[in-house]
Amino acid sequence: MIDTHCHIFNEYYDNIDEIINDMDGYMIVAGIDDKSNIETVELANKYDKVFGVIGIQPEEVDKLTSDSYKIIEDNLNNPKIVGIGEIGLDYYWTDETKELQLEVFDKLMSIAYKNNKPVVIHSREAIKDTYDIIKKYPGIKAVLHCYSSSLEMAREFVKLGVMLGIGGVLTFKNSKKLVEVVEDIPLEYLLLETDSPYLSPEPFRGKTNKPSNVKIVAEKIAELKNISVEEVLKVTTLNAKRLFNLNI
Repeated sequence: MIDTHCHIFNEYYDNIDEIINDMDGYMIVAGIDDKSNIETVELANKYDKVFGVIGIQPEEVDKLTSDSYKIIEDNLNNPKIVGIGEIGLDYYWTDETKELQLEVFDKLMSIAYKNNKPVVIHSREAIKDTYDIIKKYPGIKAVLHCYSSSLEMAREFVKLGVMLGIGGVLTFKNSKKLVEVVEDIPLEYLLLETDSPYLSPEPFRGKTNKPSNVKIVAEKIAELKNISVEEVLKVTTLNAKRLFNLNI
């Protein structure tokens, strides 16, 4: 069982040891800025069951420093840092930084491509621009974290070999669009995630999320695809190992 996207940082939790030890499996912690990237590296180095990806989230591009790219590039050879992320585009919250977002996203995609690293992509209200940039890097290993777009676009991304991160939103009563995606897209293109501390699945919606809740997401996928939870866990774990080159 692998939670492929969570933010287990001190600003969200006062019991990180407990949160990590409670997880029966592995987790990939995602940095979003200089501070959390450094914390991600520290966590990944400290805990056997923690891996990390480090990047600059679109909402954080206006906080770029002279060290931002250096922190990422200096840690790319760390075996516990398994990709570049969270990176991408967000025109919902931060439309005013659109040009800078595009520039930073493209630069980080280029760094990942040159270093043969997978990317973890955030895309909100920016799916066409996201698709166009990914297409510039043929064969790049990528996941669209917390996928929220249409089934039609999901099919286009899958044609590029891009995986889709599926989290607690799938369990929400108003998640009809995502349900359609999960029912249609082959399991071989899906990854489990929580986005902890956000987006807790039902029946814990509104509470602080944690990586162990990824099992609830697996159970919902199993229900929608009419297969066993064990099959979901087996295939999605293989997907994560393949995408992030995890030696576990």
